[in-house]
Amino acid sequence: MRETDLYAPVKAFLEGQGYKVKAEVKDCDVVALRDEDPPLIVELKTSLNLTVVLQAVDRLAMSETVYLAVPSGVGPKGRRRKTQVTQLCRRIGIGFMLVDLDRELVTIECDPGPYHPRRQARRSSALLKEFAKREGDFNSGGQSGRPLVTAYRQDALRLVRALSDEPKSPKNLKAETGVLRAGIILRDNHYGWFFRVEKGVYSVSDAGLEALNMYRDVIAALE
Repeated sequence: MRETDLYAPVKAFLEGQGYKVKAEVKDCDVVALRDEDPPLIVELKTSLNLTVVLQAVDRLAMSETVYLAVPSGVGPKGRRRKTQVTQLCRRIGIGFMLVDLDRELVTIECDPGPYHPRRQARRSSALLKEFAKREGDFNSGGQSGRPLVTAYRQDALRLVRALSDEPKSPKNLKAETGVLRAGIILRDNHYGWFFRVEKGVYSVSDAGLEALNMYRDVIAALE
């Protein structure tokens, strides 16, 4: 596939909107004019990368109406990619077109214009809640090595520490550790750190004992 393969469908689409269209004008892949509207610029690309995005942003110095056009993706990964790129284009003020070469169909995913983000109160609240519930700072930016220390993992470590001596019930663990969701953590056992000795009584697994060593700095801070 070549960038020139995208030109005919994009040109036909814009001409259908009343534009006069020409290719390769002052390094712009596509330039379209209509009445007194500002020039409409389209950058044709067969794939997406940072260079492509920066090139589209550079065209904003020539016109406020700039689009990026790429072949349409297929499958779950393609749909997810489309959503991510659409969100990025909205944030930087450029338009985004998808070109279906089989059907010669152009779809506008977003138009150029100022971005007005909609704050998602639920996600913001979850961020603040997680920050508040974590004790200490045991992760590093661009985390690598051991799994992240989250508030949930800290609570699970509290239970591992409490169970390292002897099996206990969720009720006793809740009273001893202050972990209100002790029963849920033991039941779900996301990390494989626990096992049920008998009904209503849990102990720590070999994986849990290994976690005591891996996260010994965290456990020491939780004491």
